[in-house]
Parts: sequence; structure tokens; C-alpha cells
Amino acid sequence: MNIVKANLPHLADVTLLFDQYRVFYGQDRSQEACSAFIEERIQKEESIIFLAYDGGEAIAFTQLYPLFTSIGIQRIYMLNDLFVRADSRGRGAGRALLEHAFTFARTMGAARVILQTHVDNASAKALYESAGMKLEKQYDHYVKTI
Repeated sequence: MNIVKANLPHLADVTLLFDQYRVFYGQDRSQEACSAFIEERIQKEESIIFLAYDGGEAIAFTQLYPLFTSIGIQRIYMLNDLFVRADSRGRGAGRALLEHAFTFARTMGAARVILQTHVDNASAKALYESAGMKLEKQYDHYVKTI
């Protein structure tokens, strides 16, 4: 398994996986919209995307967004997306991407990596917990749709 930081030459590979990821979460398929969104994130350096390749084929990705903690006065990263193609699950790509993201964040001096997932996403939760992530119970999470 080879993990690389995505840049514009990887746009087609990321777009394909990103579109599948969105469909997994009930969104309509739209490779054009996905491509535009990812291209903008890469060009503006607003996110860090890592791709996992197996045998030269892109099989998984993760996307991190940089944030800051005011209380901790440090950088943190939100692991916003992690997706492994259905036909490639169980081969360690998700774990490899998580570990790569943790190493990257540590190298950048970040205090922590945070994420959220659906409460019923048992397989993802098992992966995160087995990678040493802890369920945060100290804070409530609020959302206002705009």
C-alpha cells in the first residue's frame, strides 16, 4: 500500500472516491461538483488529502481540515472524510490512512486529530477506537443548519 498527499495530478482519483463517499452518505452522484470542490480545496490549500494506492489503483482517501484550539493555543486537524472503496475494505487501507494522518498532524505540531461519525457507523467507530481514538464525552455538539 502506497499513501501519497494528493495534488492536482491526483484530482481524477480523488474525485472518483469522493463521489462514492458522498453516495455512501446518501448524496446524489455528481462527479463534476465533486471535482470542482476538491480542486478548490487543493488549489487554495484548505485541506490535506491523502490517497491510498494498492497496485497503482486508488482505493481510499482521507481529508483533513486545519483548525485551531483557542484554549490549547495550538493547531488541530479535523479528519472530516475517510473512505475505502467497498471492494477494498478489510485490507488495511483505512488503518494506514489513519496512521498516516496522525503522523502528519504530529509532524505539523498539532495537539490532536478530531472527527465525528454517525452514531450507527459501527465499523468506522471500531476502527477509530482500535487506532487509539477516544469518544469525547466532555462536550456537547450543537448544529444549526443555515
